[in-house]
Amino acid sequence: MKQNIEIKQINPDKKNRLKLLFSKISIDRGLVLKVGLPVFILLLLMAIFAVFPLINLYRKAQFLKGLESRFKTAIEKQDIGIVSSEIDRTKSQLTEFKGAYYSLAWTKVLPLVGGYWRDGEKMLKAAFYGLEASEITLGTIKPYADIIGFAPGGKEAQSGEESAQDRMEFVISTLDAVLPKLASITERVEKANNELKSIDVSKYPETLGKYEVRPKLQNLLRVANEAARFVLDTKPVIEKAKYLLGVDKERTYLVLFQNDKELRPTGGFITAYTIMKVTKGKISSVVSSDIYALDDRYIPVIEAPPQFLEFLKGPYVLSNNLRLRDMNYLADFKESMDLFAKESSKTGIADVDGIIAVDTQTLVNILDVLGEVGVSGFGNYNTLIDPECNCPQVVHELEKFADIEGPIVWSENEPGKIVYRPPNSENRKGIIGPLMNSVLANALGQPKEKVPGLFGAIYKSLTEKHVLFYMYEEDVQKALEEAHLAGRIEETEGDYLHINDANLGGRKSNLYVISEVIQDVKVDGDGNVTKTLTLTYANPQDYDGWLNSVLPNWTRIYVPKGATLVNMGGFDKTYDTYDEHGKTVFSGSFSLRPKGVVKIVVEYKLPFKVKGNYRLLIQKQPGTDKPFYTINFGKTIEEFFLDTDKNLELRS
Repeated sequence: MKQNIEIKQINPDKKNRLKLLFSKISIDRGLVLKVGLPVFILLLLMAIFAVFPLINLYRKAQFLKGLESRFKTAIEKQDIGIVSSEIDRTKSQLTEFKGAYYSLAWTKVLPLVGGYWRDGEKMLKAAFYGLEASEITLGTIKPYADIIGFAPGGKEAQSGEESAQDRMEFVISTLDAVLPKLASITERVEKANNELKSIDVSKYPETLGKYEVRPKLQNLLRVANEAARFVLDTKPVIEKAKYLLGVDKERTYLVLFQNDKELRPTGGFITAYTIMKVTKGKISSVVSSDIYALDDRYIPVIEAPPQFLEFLKGPYVLSNNLRLRDMNYLADFKESMDLFAKESSKTGIADVDGIIAVDTQTLVNILDVLGEVGVSGFGNYNTLIDPECNCPQVVHELEKFADIEGPIVWSENEPGKIVYRPPNSENRKGIIGPLMNSVLANALGQPKEKVPGLFGAIYKSLTEKHVLFYMYEEDVQKALEEAHLAGRIEETEGDYLHINDANLGGRKSNLYVISEVIQDVKVDGDGNVTKTLTLTYANPQDYDGWLNSVLPNWTRIYVPKGATLVNMGGFDKTYDTYDEHGKTVFSGSFSLRPKGVVKIVVEYKLPFKVKGNYRLLIQKQPGTDKPFYTINFGKTIEEFFLDTDKNLELRS
């Protein structure tokens, strides 16, 4: 079978034209060598020193993707061995990454790029310091892992009582092991934090393609700074833990219960108290009672602020001298307790080592972990929202119990005269002691799975200022102040702000009041600073005549000493500017009605100039929830909920 095969021929004319074209092109081989060779070498060098290293760096960096979830899983498994293995694994991978990263070290001399490389180097150093601190910490607590809820298969407590005893023994027995290593841990943490603090986040773009850059970096540095602050702040307290836990000698503490729903300067109206003894970590309550019972034994001798007569009236019409229950009127907790300790000693409160103040949010935080707790003779308490008050059931019951006993009724026609004193009014808040005892007993007897949650609840209560300490021993007090657990109005080199509110007769309306703060900071060409502070208070709840009522509020705004007031508006009444706690104070009062809104605007000038970065310390009032803050400084806007004291450094 024959096939027809077509053979295409090249057109002779086309072939000749191509030859003619190429014959006219002249190639200068010398020029090729002069230009092409350097280009080739440049490309080769780029491949050797940039492309290949970048590819290798990318490969080595892949471990970072799952790093957070790996550690989270390891901690959730509550096995200290797994956590330790993850640290070893991370350290090994980070070492490989470091080698790849340093292959690009030549870029640090380049403009712009060099700054980014040096930031990366700082992060690497910080990471290694952090891992070293973690290794030392794990090595210290490893022998006691079972007791704190880690390492399954170890010794288990046979009962709640044994569990409590084991944990107290753990805290005490680890102190001797931890203290010598504490310096090594804090040294590495401080070095890590210093490396990270020197990074200028503002030079990074907000996004790169679809990926967030600056927000992610800001969040990383914020978390690292909070972790470092926790370690550094707790060091002085750990060093005094033996004293606080009564290891060497039994300690006696006066515990004051502050009702944060009736907000006062140090966290709430002092409603009840208990005497608590601590011996080698074991806690027992000796006596608890209503603050009014203590006041009945006290003869007032110290003049009260005029605002008390203005708003509280009642006994202050008869005698304008402070009652014990109102002696936390100073914004600085130590100064308030200096006064309270001295005067309460006249009623028989003696031989105590210190004062601890707690509020209702502390109970809520702990009960969120424990679940429902029963109190013999009083009932069961939990944190489920009660629709009657739109608040946690434990808060509702505390307020209801007090109200069932009934308030003391004062005569409107005869100021200072009591018309009606309900039965048992002297102990109408006697539930506080038994409730605290039940919560402590339940907390110490919890299974190990709940221990991390309890630590978290306690830490949250401490950092958010729902628990405050005042100690008679000077060095112990100093340690608590260094840990920011003593409710002090602190000194600072830069700008400062503390807003302090006092509910003077507005029932329990702080249960519903929400607040917002906006600060507009303007710096002129000479560095002079003018600030406009806008405070907004709102009560979105209906009037009920029981918990929620008209709130007479006394507001004090603490700013750097020497600041000058330009203008202040929105208050029903303003008071003279004065100095207190090393600050200048602007103050006024207003009434906030249910379903109402009040806006205060204060303009003032700082007593110093700002050149370069603007530094600001904002201190949270104890007992408050989380007011929302906005800081406007040039093109920079910072927004956050103030759940603890906050240091800011903003770049112009």
